[in-house]
Amino acid sequence: METSISYYLWLFIVFLYLLRKHFQKTNKRLPPSPSLSFPIIGHLYLFKKPLHRTLAKLSEKYGPVLYLKLGSRPVLIVSSPSAAEECFTKNDISFANRPKLLAGKHLGCNYTTVMWAPYGSHWRNMRRIASIELLSSSRLQMCHGIRADEVRSLICKLFRGSNGGEFHIVDMKTTFFELTLNVLMRVIAGKRYYGEDIADSSEAKRFEQLVKESVHLTGANYIGDYLPVLKYVGSGSLEKRLVKLQKKRDEFMQSLIEERRKVQGGCVSEQKSKTMVDVLLSLQATEPEYYTDEIIRGMMQIMLTAGTDTSAGNMEWTLSLLLNNPEALAKAQTEIDTKIGQSRLIVESDLANLPYLHCIIRETLRMYPPATILHESSEDSTVGGFNVPRGTMLIMNAWAIHHDPKLWEQPEQFKPERFQIEQEERDGFKYMPFGTGRRGCPGEGLANRIVGLAIGSVIQCFEWERSGEEMVDMTEGTGLTIFKAHPLLAKCRPRQTMLPFLSQL
Repeated sequence: METSISYYLWLFIVFLYLLRKHFQKTNKRLPPSPSLSFPIIGHLYLFKKPLHRTLAKLSEKYGPVLYLKLGSRPVLIVSSPSAAEECFTKNDISFANRPKLLAGKHLGCNYTTVMWAPYGSHWRNMRRIASIELLSSSRLQMCHGIRADEVRSLICKLFRGSNGGEFHIVDMKTTFFELTLNVLMRVIAGKRYYGEDIADSSEAKRFEQLVKESVHLTGANYIGDYLPVLKYVGSGSLEKRLVKLQKKRDEFMQSLIEERRKVQGGCVSEQKSKTMVDVLLSLQATEPEYYTDEIIRGMMQIMLTAGTDTSAGNMEWTLSLLLNNPEALAKAQTEIDTKIGQSRLIVESDLANLPYLHCIIRETLRMYPPATILHESSEDSTVGGFNVPRGTMLIMNAWAIHHDPKLWEQPEQFKPERFQIEQEERDGFKYMPFGTGRRGCPGEGLANRIVGLAIGSVIQCFEWERSGEEMVDMTEGTGLTIFKAHPLLAKCRPRQTMLPFLSQL
């Protein structure tokens, strides 16, 4: 009798447990998810490169609000403007954190830089410094001469290589990369690393290697971020590389800080000639306990990592698209000839009067947004009618939204004219190349200035052709940042109408 009672008691307990699990699952109302999820790895088996295209295909199958279990990490994939709007308006604070990835630990100075810091007073202060002290409209205007000078140097270099007006092949990936590095380093520390006036190229090579390795490792998809157990069973090679890289970055940045200290000599330089490091050292003089050298190094590193390959990559995509669409290139040159003429170079104030050039750049950013947007929820929230638990990593797939045929007519086609019709203020959350919300990119203004001036100048001054008969290869690289898989080699020569002016440079 006692055995029978015990049996039914255990049966009742199991029934209650299963009932509780059922209601828990019902109450969670998680977003749709692929049914097959393996133990330990979850849905990691679904991931193929390039990541943004894989996620877009999954969203097409399961819906624009998708829930995945990537190893130990719950992940929300958002691929629609309405869901994006929910995330970055009513849930903006909830999703204001960044996920704690290995790159953020080591290259983000233990999650203290503006890119990696969790939402809070420290991040707000870092963001204020970036937005007001370093990247405000007034600060960008003060540095417009640097951008104009470096673009002019680029034009002179391309002209000299033409040997009297002949077509010659140029590696535009390297050319654009050197341009953006020179601009940012002059803004940050008052130095340039590329050009005929550079006597010692060893420091430039060291600097270039640091930047390229930083960009590569920051965008790497590290499996240990999703399967922490791998950190303890021999899969620590990436972490060792990150530690070694960060040590080299710190040493390099500290040497730049010391150089600026010597230049200042204890005196505050004039506002117009202040570099970014000068501004940060001025803040350090008032609050040395907070604005430590580590904080300054972190800000320098983020500016370089986030500002070089992204802008250079955008220029490379833009020129590649124009080479594959020569009618758009001719239309942009006609606009420049009509509005600017052939007796001077484009200046930044001209960009507002070149709407078709603006459309070309916007269309490039639509087709190839710089990066996949990563966030993490700090509290339970609701997106698209589904519950999202605290600690869920959010991947905002801007590429999928930008290529949604329900939102864009013929999204795979390069059609700058679409932005002559689409009003920028109406684009809303269907167009987010720089992210949005609290953690949107603070460098958008700088990027638009550099890209607009550089692309406008090279198509104003030169004729461009593909290096071969084939179309330019537009294959995308792997990783979270959308770069071209193959460098852009293009032929250029001075335009006949610009020869008199270029000969005087």
